[in-house]
Amino acid sequence: MSGHDAKRPKPPSLKEVKQQRKPVRNVNVEHQRQLTKMELLALAVTERVGTMGFFFLIAGWTAIWLGWNTLAPKPLRFDPPTAFVLWLFISNMIQILLMPLLMVGQNVLSRHAELRADADYEVNLKTEREVEVILQHLEYQNHLLEQITRHLGITPDEGTHGTAS
Repeated sequence: MSGHDAKRPKPPSLKEVKQQRKPVRNVNVEHQRQLTKMELLALAVTERVGTMGFFFLIAGWTAIWLGWNTLAPKPLRFDPPTAFVLWLFISNMIQILLMPLLMVGQNVLSRHAELRADADYEVNLKTEREVEVILQHLEYQNHLLEQITRHLGITPDEGTHGTAS
């Protein structure tokens, strides 16, 4: 018996492959369930503060505040000239408080990205396994076709090309 005549094991059926398949995880739901209230707060702040809208709000407010208190008529100015020091102090306090909060938010987002990467890896492994099964089926079908053509006495050259006259 030649290598072509050797009996090949039948590849797993679709039902067997589906039974072995684990369900795909929804990492977005998993991640959301793991978040504490403080992490949700940090995410909310991170998502809002990290926008151009917030930047324009702060820049606009600062320009209006400085402009009004330096260009408006003296009786209409609401802060004396030394209030600028208070404004700088308040600005620095906002920065000092926002930085750690933004870092916490970034860490939470990073954990979520890692969960998504793990889920993608799992899906890739499933896909690889299923493609492997498909290739096994194709190889098995090719083996069966070779056996049938040999049994019918058809040589590979005769195939479906027909005869040339």
